[in-house]
Amino acid sequence: MEQIKILVADDESRMRKLVRDFLSRQNYFIIEAADGEEALRYFYEDKEIALFILDVMMPKMDGYMVLREIRETSRVPVIMLTAKGEERDELTGFDAGADEYITKPFSPKILVARVEAILRRALPEDDSLLEKGGIILDKGAHSVSVNGEIVDLSYKEFELLAYFMENEGKALPREKILNAVWDYDYFGDARTIDTHVKKLRAKLGPAGDQIKTIWGLGYKFEG
Repeated sequence: MEQIKILVADDESRMRKLVRDFLSRQNYFIIEAADGEEALRYFYEDKEIALFILDVMMPKMDGYMVLREIRETSRVPVIMLTAKGEERDELTGFDAGADEYITKPFSPKILVARVEAILRRALPEDDSLLEKGGIILDKGAHSVSVNGEIVDLSYKEFELLAYFMENEGKALPREKILNAVWDYDYFGDARTIDTHVKKLRAKLGPAGDQIKTIWGLGYKFEG
């Protein structure tokens, strides 16, 4: 089986080696970049890279700048890796189009688990369609349309919408949503899911009103 390519961009060689060693054990092919410009060069040269892991604080171009340029032409999954842990930094990453945000120091095993979860969703085998209230979600093509118009969603937004549509009419607590969509136990507060729901609603337009807030609990999709 052909190895899946992952690019790791971090100006600290020690950190790149740590990530490379753990991901290589899972048979991933790791490409290393020492700064933002080098990461972008690989992005344009190698279209087979399936996932980017970007450090925020890098020379020449920081991780946010690299992410924004990637998002101009690609929906390839991106994990932001940084020592910053403030809410505003995390929201900046999500607003720029990040699929995941991991704060240093971190458990390498947790990083591997999150990489595997994102790649499972980025390379779906399920070709089923979900249709609710004018929304058509195609798992095989990884596409969403609303009343015939294509909607550009990130991988996390796509999986969040799929989870809502698959559980139509059910009251879904935030903790359950996080564990189902993020595929790991989340030890922070609810801002991650609330941020994604806000962006998802905005992208869906009037159809986003089908995602109802249940105050003090979570959300419910009513098609």
